This record gives sequence, C-alpha cells and structure tokens, in this order.
Amino acid sequence: MSETVLVTGGNGYVGGWCIVELLRTGYRVRTTLRDLGKAEKLRGIIAASGEDTTKLEFAAVDLMRDAGWPEALAGCSFVLHVASPLGGGAKLDRDALVAPARDGTLRVLRFAKQAGIRRVVMTSAAAAARSPLASGRVSDETVWADPDDPQFDAYRRSKILAERAAWDFMRREGQGMELVTILPGAVFGPVLSADNLGSVDIIKGLVEGRPPAMPRLGFWVVDVRDLAQLHVRALSQPEAAGQRYIAAGEFLWMEEMAARLRYRLGARGTKISRRRLPTWLVRLLLPFMPNLRTLAPLLGKKFELSTAKARRELDFTPRPASDTLFDCAESLVAK
Repeated sequence: MSETVLVTGGNGYVGGWCIVELLRTGYRVRTTLRDLGKAEKLRGIIAASGEDTTKLEFAAVDLMRDAGWPEALAGCSFVLHVASPLGGGAKLDRDALVAPARDGTLRVLRFAKQAGIRRVVMTSAAAAARSPLASGRVSDETVWADPDDPQFDAYRRSKILAERAAWDFMRREGQGMELVTILPGAVFGPVLSADNLGSVDIIKGLVEGRPPAMPRLGFWVVDVRDLAQLHVRALSQPEAAGQRYIAAGEFLWMEEMAARLRYRLGARGTKISRRRLPTWLVRLLLPFMPNLRTLAPLLGKKFELSTAKARRELDFTPRPASDTLFDCAESLVAK
C-alpha cells in the first residue's frame, strides 16, 4: 500500500496512535506539526512502538493559518483530522475553544478539497451525539447535541460545533470529497509518551491517589488502540462515506475504575482510593478538582449510548475496559 495519509495533530495522544496504526497497516504517513523541531522526537516515539518510520514524514503548518497547507497535502489521498485544542486554563470559558476547533476544521476541509483528497476522517466526540440528560433517549449517530446545553463544557461544546461546521461545509462545498466522523467516549489506554496526556490524566490521578475519594462520575471508556484502528478502517470502507460512528466500550463509574486498577496493579495500586464522596460534597469540592470540575452536570448520571453502527459496519470490537485501564497505568509507570 503506497497511499499517503495526512494526520493532523500527530504529536497528540490519539494522533500518535493513529500514526502507529497507519504505518502498521501499510500506509505512508505525513503528519502536521507547528514546530518541526519536534519532528525527530516524535519519530523516536513512534519507532519505540515497534513501527518502521521510514514511511513517516512531517509538514510544518498551523490550524489557524493558511500557509503551508497546499504543500502539506500534496500527494496525499486521505486526511485524518485528529487535532483539536484542549484548552487548559480556558476550560471555564465555554466559547474559548470554539473558534480554533471550528476554524481549524474548516481550513483542513477547504484545502483538502482543493488538493483533491478522496476522504477526510475527522475525530469528533461522543458528546456531539448526546441527548439532553433528562430526555431518557439513547444517544446514537442520529442525535445532534445542542451546543448550548449546560451539560457541555468548553471542550465538548467546541467539538459539537466543529463537527456541525464540517458537515455544513460538505453540504455546501464538499462535492467530490467524502467525510466520516468518529465520536469517541473517554479515551484511555497506553501512552506513547508522557506528553499531551489528555483524558489519561484521570488515570494518572487515580494511580497517584487523586482524588482521595471517588465522585459519582462515570465514563464510556474506549481504548486508544481500538479508536486508532477505527479511524484507519473508516478511511477505506465504502459504506463509511458520509457517516458518523460512536466509539465506546464499557461504561464505568470512577469507583469501578479504581477497583479494577487496584485489583490489576496489586501492590502498585495501594494509593488508589477506596472511598466514595457523597454527591452533595462533590459539588462543593469540584471547583478544586481541575480534571473533573467541568463534568459537574454529569454527577450521578449514566446516559445510554449505542455503538451498534460502528460494530456492524466497521467491525468495531472494543477490548475489555479492565485491559485498557491496566495498560494505561502500566505505560504511565514506564514513561
């Protein structure tokens, strides 16, 4: 296989694993970096996973600037648009991440169309297909989340609006190019490096004894390796064109995640808390839990979602969440 895939955000958690899976499958890969000074470090990280990096190259572009995109896309057949801003201190401003996520997505699509790219696979979020929490409706790919719903923080709001903008672009200007969107739950699993951990910070905190007691928060877990594989399958399956796919495995409350990690880690998991915080106390303490405070609307709530479409059409088969959590913790210790 000699086709080249452009991957945006290759130095991110999901992007890095997408590069690994693409190389493993036989594609050539070009990934975008804002600073080419980080290229050899990323090459070393990918090589350490066991993949041959002779088919990996780099392009210096910025999602917020036009310069360099025609050159970055030259000779490519496909795009995996994985990059998206995470925010940091801007999390509390619900509009802070919208412009970079939406405008970056539209820039990628516009230049991809000009370059004759056949298909773009974009990473969205399961939240983009989440029903209102009180509706009782199962979330599936037919649901389009309301970005103004107060359950969504700045990051999830930006993902919702970026995906909407992508599909609007395709309706207006995307003739001749195909789009697929992948909507992952909470992404855990082994890390390739200690940088850009994203949602893995939650597992890192648990292993280090944070929080000291478990809030009643739950996550639909997806393994980063399964997610990368789904992205790559979505590149080539004819029936995937024009489709959305939710990617998730098991739903676990944080106390269940903690219990499974304690069991699998044994003596290395002694710092993981066994206590549960009552919800009324969590509401008082969440402002002081930076990794979790934006999830306050989800306290005590389990929303149902369906991954039947991804399983049926793309043979998505998520591995057991216990393996995902253990491999995540093991890799954090190793890194």
